[in-house]
Amino acid sequence: MITALLVANRGEIACRVFRTCRELGIATVAVYSDADADALHVREADTAVRLPGSAPGETYLRGDLVVKAARAAGADAVHPGYGFLSENAAFARAVQDAGLTWIGPPPEAIEAMASKTRAKELMGVEPLGEVTEADLPVLVKAAAGGGGRGMRVVRDMADLAGELAAARAEAASAFGDGEVFVEPYIEGGRHVEVQLMADAHGTVWTLGTRDCTLQRRHQKVIEESPAPGLAPDLVAELHAQAVRAARVTEYRGAGTVEFLVAGGRAHFLEMNTRLQVEHPVTEAVFGVDLVALQIRVAEGHALDEEPPPARGHAVEARLYAEDPAAGWAPQTGTLHRLDVPGVRLDTGYTDGDTIGVHYDPMLAKAVAYAPTRAEAVRKLAGALERATVHGPVTNRDLLVRSLRHPEFTSARMDTGFYDRHATALAAAAPDPHAPLAAALADAHGRSRFGGWRNLRSQPHLKRYRTEADGAEHEVRYDHTRNGPTAEGVRILTVTPTAVELEVDGVRAKFTVTRYGDRVHVTTSRGDTALTALPLLPEPAARRAPGSLLAPMPGTVVRVAEGLAEGAAVTAGQPLVWLEAMKMEHRVCAPASGTLTALHAAPGRQVEVGALLAVVQAAAEPEESA
Repeated sequence: MITALLVANRGEIACRVFRTCRELGIATVAVYSDADADALHVREADTAVRLPGSAPGETYLRGDLVVKAARAAGADAVHPGYGFLSENAAFARAVQDAGLTWIGPPPEAIEAMASKTRAKELMGVEPLGEVTEADLPVLVKAAAGGGGRGMRVVRDMADLAGELAAARAEAASAFGDGEVFVEPYIEGGRHVEVQLMADAHGTVWTLGTRDCTLQRRHQKVIEESPAPGLAPDLVAELHAQAVRAARVTEYRGAGTVEFLVAGGRAHFLEMNTRLQVEHPVTEAVFGVDLVALQIRVAEGHALDEEPPPARGHAVEARLYAEDPAAGWAPQTGTLHRLDVPGVRLDTGYTDGDTIGVHYDPMLAKAVAYAPTRAEAVRKLAGALERATVHGPVTNRDLLVRSLRHPEFTSARMDTGFYDRHATALAAAAPDPHAPLAAALADAHGRSRFGGWRNLRSQPHLKRYRTEADGAEHEVRYDHTRNGPTAEGVRILTVTPTAVELEVDGVRAKFTVTRYGDRVHVTTSRGDTALTALPLLPEPAARRAPGSLLAPMPGTVVRVAEGLAEGAAVTAGQPLVWLEAMKMEHRVCAPASGTLTALHAAPGRQVEVGALLAVVQAAAEPEESA
């Protein structure tokens, strides 16, 4: 019987496991890096043990330190969560060798499926040999790990060598294993998976299907259960293949078998020998606690002969601190407020926490359940639209628009959804009246309306920048004996935190929240983030033409081979690779020309806006007369 459990992970999944442990009466132990010293999962645990350092390679990926922490804290079991060491057979053995209970499958099952190449062999899938032009497009994929890291689509043979190198580097950094392989890239398919739960007594449950088709950069964004629109015989085939994977590996605990479904056929992708990020949708539909079942199986208990029946539909959206309009660039800073009403919210953050550069940018998972798919989708979209998310830029608006897109509502989506629609879905749509609401609330809060005058004076003026699109706005309003007035609107009420306006006969309420110069103006249709600007614009900082600036804070992981000052570069050529929040980002030459300065070096930590390099564009040849 487990009495104290250590979670060898951080953030949202650690908090999620702790929640079940509290319900079961199990004491909890957290591990934390220096960057996570004040993190929510540390505050929620009964006991916490420091792992000195901040980078994953010196903290959460150090299995020896985690086992030592478990023993020091008196834990008798270890749950790996997902990511980091969750699919590391050596770590599972180290936990067991230390006399601790491992909340996961046998190390042999992890070994069998942790390498995607070995998994395909076990499932009878032939690997792709030497790649030729006829094989394109292909997918370069890390043999270990998941989450879309170490994965590249190659459509041109000239790109293959570079993408292989990039995938190896990213995989080695994320998983400690740089092995990659190449497989055919099937376009126009759907990503469908089957949740497994197996015990040590021969029982294997298949807990329905999940659809995880909506992905950006090969990382899931929206998931649901059951996968809509699949023929019964195809579902039966998916379940049969999942059970085969469990039987061939003598599996125990929770696992997921993933497929690409195209043309009515299922193509095996991989088996994840761990709990999935999207497990809450299965929990909602089947009425189970998968973490509690993991613990029961690890304690030796038998599952019921059959799983509970599925009921209704559940949809999950991952809320990321990222800017979809800027290439999904991760964002950092203070999360002032996070509240998503009416749905399940799994998160590793709370109000006032700092979002740093070291880990995944996911803030939370919002999960809606309803009797039907249409109702669940509507419920989740509405909850996200009404959510309060104050702090760095997030993908919240993109999630709402994705959930309401006709391809998604009609279940006609495929894995190219964001390739086709990301630009439109990420387009900024700030409320045009938000700057006026912010200015009126600010003036009321500062008691700056003053007395009215019979003789009209100059109107009051404030300037704001909308963070969604960078546009600057000048707001003008007057104050009369009847209160403030502004052109084109009727101002009904004003307080320091709320404004009500009437526009073309329609009344709208605005909630105004200030955090220094940052202002969030919220309505029932969403949130507009503003930054208050000085009345007189400040001179712009001067940079040399062709300056390449860091788009986000992070670490320089490599520069282009042979790159040095004086080198000739071509427009679009990748010059510097940054790693931030477990994702790799390329900084490319803005034009063809000469590299006149190079400030980036592998291992260097940079802040957003840091100068990485300068490219002097080549002079265009003059046209002959």
